[in-house]
Amino acid sequence: MPFPDEAAEPYGVRDVLAYLAGSWQVERTARDLAGDAAGHFSGTTAFTWADGGLVHHESGTFTWQGTARPAERTLRFLPGEEPGTADVRFADGRPFHGLDLRTGRHRTDHPCALDLYRGEFEVYDEDHWWTRWRVAGPAKDLILTTEYTRRRD
Repeated sequence: MPFPDEAAEPYGVRDVLAYLAGSWQVERTARDLAGDAAGHFSGTTAFTWADGGLVHHESGTFTWQGTARPAERTLRFLPGEEPGTADVRFADGRPFHGLDLRTGRHRTDHPCALDLYRGEFEVYDEDHWWTRWRVAGPAKDLILTTEYTRRRD
């Protein structure tokens, strides 16, 4: 899947929770800009309905500088303030960011201690979307790019 083109027309999503529900193949690259190191995550993300929103559970293998390890994370996607949007939270309930894909594109920030996570989201079509997080601060200098492809199994 090519990297998104700012001039390309994004695929607007009427209801982000309905769009995300199901299982997705995940491919993520991680680049440490300070140390010029790189890594790759390959796995799946399942968005399952629970308690009025979606539980996002990601699991797979993260390879960093040649060493592969199992990796997983869980997030909660709850209905946002506006119809069709989401309020993304960490597994423990702390706020992460809002998500509005009604235009097919979304940008958001998340301060984490002294670092800033700046996120971009774009939907290609009904079965493909991506995120890119630029993480900058005294502790981190990273770019995390993730492509999601809907699984039909």
